[in-house]
Amino acid sequence: MAKVGFIGWRGMVGSVLMERMRAENDFKGFDAIFASTSQIGQNGPDVGLPVRPLENAYDMEKLLDMDIIVTCQGSDYTKKMYPQLRGNGWIGYWIDAASALRMEDDATIVLDPVNLDVIKQSLETGIKNYIGGNCTVSLMLMAMAGLFKKGLIEWVTSMTYQAASGAGAKNMRELVSQMDVIAKSCDRLLDHPESAIEEIDRNVITRMRHDAFPTAQFGAALAGSLIPWIDSPMPSGQTREEWKGYAETNKILKTKIPIPIDGICVRIGAMRCHSQALTIKLKKNVPLEEIKSYIAGANDWVRVIDDNKADTLKYLTPAAVTGTLDVPVGRIRKLNMGPEYLTCFTVGDQLLWGAAEPVRRILKIVLDHIG
Repeated sequence: MAKVGFIGWRGMVGSVLMERMRAENDFKGFDAIFASTSQIGQNGPDVGLPVRPLENAYDMEKLLDMDIIVTCQGSDYTKKMYPQLRGNGWIGYWIDAASALRMEDDATIVLDPVNLDVIKQSLETGIKNYIGGNCTVSLMLMAMAGLFKKGLIEWVTSMTYQAASGAGAKNMRELVSQMDVIAKSCDRLLDHPESAIEEIDRNVITRMRHDAFPTAQFGAALAGSLIPWIDSPMPSGQTREEWKGYAETNKILKTKIPIPIDGICVRIGAMRCHSQALTIKLKKNVPLEEIKSYIAGANDWVRVIDDNKADTLKYLTPAAVTGTLDVPVGRIRKLNMGPEYLTCFTVGDQLLWGAAEPVRRILKIVLDHIG
């Protein structure tokens, strides 16, 4: 029976992974071993199996005994332990939610509803590293897989609206704290409908600009505002988050001729779910209904939303999508620039298809592969 080590299962992505694996009854057919960097010896999680003490996630002897390691611990852990493992002759499968190994030549970025053929080829050729992709890239590809598969896309600009959860649990807490501070700054005025909106607005912005406003995580006000910068700067003038759109998309699809993809990534005050406004240059004029059919038929989770206000408000928002595997695509229409120019808007839970779900699914694929 294959030994599968799980590391980083208590964090945000790891906890969602555990939740999904329990829901799908995935903990069967292998020996699940849980390790920790900070709670060694304490009881492991209840996944429907006998609970065992946590192993040491830095114990090289224990790690070398694993056939598969699944880690959501983050890039620092990967950078520290992965080279040591391979250096000690480990030949197992490394499955990782972090970005550290994504662009390595001996790693495959996984999103099986989109690139199962690439994954299968990688397994057959002996690739042992399978890495979850960037959340916005994965969600864009889930939404637009039908058009990519048909070879219709010449280029894409993706303007993203990314939730606080993409930055981590501490950032989510800070967003709620910011909301609370703003609400308290004008709660007395809100209790009186006759109060002047100018006074409410003045109270809000004064509090947001105050030195005591909680911004330790984001570095700026997010509640009641937005932040048009995510991740570190690149020489191109992009942020690293924007750079990933081109780099990771073309690696996931294993394109022979790279598809240009670029845009601006913006953090907004949503708790969970990333949204994207896409502008697409098609290689040819394709009727809109045909485009919708390609989008809708690409996988079991994408949903085409009719372009009207009622359905848009009901289905095409982070509040509607949070906690689900649905990837709705709406506001689909041709642009005034010409019939080859398409626009649409899509939303997806980045903790699911953008993080935990591809990791869950590649584990099953690898287990099936090794028998």
